[in-house]
Amino acid sequence: MTQTIQKVRLNGFNNLTKTLSFNIYDICYTKTEEHQRAYISYIDDAYNAERLTQILTHVAGIIGANVLSCSRQDYDPQGASVTMLISETMVGTDPAVQSDLETPGPLPEGVALHLDKSHITVHTYPESHPDNGISTFRADIDVSTCGRISPLRALNYLIHSFESDIVMVDYRVRGFTRDIHGQKLFIDHGINSVQNFMSRDTRERYQMVDVNVYQENIFHTKMILKEFDLPNYLFGTESESIAPDEAESIRDRVKTEMLEIFYGRNMKRGSLAAIRRLAPVALAAGPQNK
Repeated sequence: MTQTIQKVRLNGFNNLTKTLSFNIYDICYTKTEEHQRAYISYIDDAYNAERLTQILTHVAGIIGANVLSCSRQDYDPQGASVTMLISETMVGTDPAVQSDLETPGPLPEGVALHLDKSHITVHTYPESHPDNGISTFRADIDVSTCGRISPLRALNYLIHSFESDIVMVDYRVRGFTRDIHGQKLFIDHGINSVQNFMSRDTRERYQMVDVNVYQENIFHTKMILKEFDLPNYLFGTESESIAPDEAESIRDRVKTEMLEIFYGRNMKRGSLAAIRRLAPVALAAGPQNK
């Protein structure tokens, strides 16, 4: 189902609010408490408030926005948050920023910007559990804009900024604007799927599922890596030091963790055969760079 929106003259300012929620997950096996602490420390260092601020600044540039103010915080014992207020005036922007085409957005290269009453936020959630040796990292990013600019322009860059095992993307348009005759417009651009705003290499790397509610202007895509290579999921442990039986157990635990997050429900531990039936593509063996 492809929506085609004709170019119309508006009455005053475009009052539509467009919000992109982007959630990523990274999963690792951390065998000991020392490995778990090291993983959390690594994540806190790699995605501290300063690094996240750099990422969000690039996001602002891609969608065409001025950063009005920025608040950031690293937390104890772990995690970080950044909130930016952005404002909208299109000055010398790359035409791709204002494009209504359902195509991937650019990576950050010389894009100018501006948005009013809009914001970008990011929060991180690293955590470990001692019972099964699994450690996870989650980052939640929200990009909310008003007017013609769409935060979907930033999706391609965000996916490439985080090496993620699982990605959840939500896009929604709220409110309405009016044309010069007083007719309401509840969306001002065509969209069939969030996937169409992702680059080809992303679509090839991930298995994707869409859950869209077109009449409500709600678009949801969830993604999980197609290929699985155990050494890429070991933190602090060399694969050569693991016995075959132990490696199979670890593989089962990591895959179960990934699929529980992807499907949003708990599964019976140790049931690898059932897991493979549920998502055979996502559990294919093969090399994968994280």
